Amino acid sequence: MKFFTFTVLSVFLLIFVACTTNKEVDLIVYNAKVYTVDSNFTVAEAFAIKNGVFVDIGTSEDISRKYIAKERIDAKGGIIYPGFYDAHAHFFMFAELLEQVDLRGTKSFDEVLTKLKIYKEAYPEKKWIIGGGWDQNQWADKTFPTKDSLDKYFPETPVFLSRVDYHAALVNSQALKLSQIDSVKPVEGGIIVADSTGKPSGILMDNAMALVKLHIPPPEERPLLLALRRAQDSLFSVGLTSIVDAGLTVEQLDYLKKFYQQDSLTIRDYAMIAGNRASIEKYIKEGFFDGDRLSIRSVKLMADGALGSRGACLLDHYHDAPTRGFLLHSPKEFDDVIKKLAATEFQVNTHAIGDSANRMMLDTYGKHLKEPEKRRWRIEHAQVIAPEDFSKFAKFHIIPSVQPTHATSDMYWAEERLGADRIKGAYAYKDLLNQYGMLALGSDFPIEHFNPLYGFHAAVARVDHSGFPQGGFQMENAITREQALKGMTIWAAYSCFQERKRGSIERGKDADFTILEADIMTVPLAKIREIKTRRTVIAGQTVFERPTD
Repeated sequence: MKFFTFTVLSVFLLIFVACTTNKEVDLIVYNAKVYTVDSNFTVAEAFAIKNGVFVDIGTSEDISRKYIAKERIDAKGGIIYPGFYDAHAHFFMFAELLEQVDLRGTKSFDEVLTKLKIYKEAYPEKKWIIGGGWDQNQWADKTFPTKDSLDKYFPETPVFLSRVDYHAALVNSQALKLSQIDSVKPVEGGIIVADSTGKPSGILMDNAMALVKLHIPPPEERPLLLALRRAQDSLFSVGLTSIVDAGLTVEQLDYLKKFYQQDSLTIRDYAMIAGNRASIEKYIKEGFFDGDRLSIRSVKLMADGALGSRGACLLDHYHDAPTRGFLLHSPKEFDDVIKKLAATEFQVNTHAIGDSANRMMLDTYGKHLKEPEKRRWRIEHAQVIAPEDFSKFAKFHIIPSVQPTHATSDMYWAEERLGADRIKGAYAYKDLLNQYGMLALGSDFPIEHFNPLYGFHAAVARVDHSGFPQGGFQMENAITREQALKGMTIWAAYSCFQERKRGSIERGKDADFTILEADIMTVPLAKIREIKTRRTVIAGQTVFERPTD
């Protein structure tokens, strides 16, 4: 009898201990509306987190009854989504721009000059004046500026000013002199633009920019880290927990590996290798780098330039200029590198804007890829597609990676570039979605604003911040709110081979989530851009919390 009593007591104690252990979690979040973005698009009320992953999702009552937590967050009716994922961005560019002259939104070249003079007075010790973000399409005079005014105000200090798309730059004579550019000469995949006398005007397009960039002093390690942290804080403030870093040099990748190994950065970064020959060879030899927060397993190629600077490669002439744009490398060079990468496990993601560039890359992908559905290769931007080429995204299993705010930024002048017929195949997100079955949504920051809600709004409403145009721009290619949310969460994660780790709120996945003050799935469209992020969480740790009033 004593043995029986002892045995029963032992079993009871074991069950009690086991149950107690099972109930201990690090965090419970309750009293919320939780869009899990799972396969059923389930909406829940609460979840529990342990060791940085979700362990259970359900009602507030069930989660509170089943678990004991070290910390509890009452969401107070807040709206929770999986951590937002920007599928195409430029983290280093954004960080560097924070330390440079920010020319985004300037309304004239005179305003550009005013900002440069203020910057020079504030930082007289700077050996170069570097800036970015100007866009002549937003000025009354839409012609490209020249170096003449820069030479007048900055005769001794070299100046390098990237256009908003980072596919063209304006430099002054001092920068040209340091770079030993004294005449207009051919540049593969680029242009040194000539003035009326046949001399360099100061405008460099695409690969020609590298002739000057080589002479700009690289950032030092400590200031670079501080700038990246500042940029990271901005991203956290709008609910971003993961980004795709679209094209980094070996030096930048080495910095990232060092910073993440030192726990100096927190945001999750899927970094693409900028696709030059030396970098590709290096990483083919070394293989993937796959850490908890940093992943390097893809290559970024650049097929052509940008539509705004007429560098995008088109099948026919621009509607407003006697040029078709240009490729940044020869078709044979692209064929060779695609063939080489297709024989590895590396993902390839190619910037392609014009319909000619998109056709060439889709056909080259299709020529070399074996079992393409497993490779998840991407076309970045997929901005202008000829009617007969849409089906190739499905045929070759190519993921369209698009940035909806490009449509609402470019819509003022895009038809001037493309004409009334060709514009119908531009920014055609619904058509692309219908082909592949999903879209990876990004912002392309700092070219566009980093707030993912701006992209969500542009994808669904197809209007700018002021609600223009009435009725939306090419609304036949708007996508639904559910599709847009998937595009910036689970589909973005899928495009980076991470759908089993993040992109939705499900058991066993990284506990990354965002709490907003209102519901982007139900509020009037005009209110979406006004919604603030209340809290951003990565692996169960709060990285941003908006102060309460």
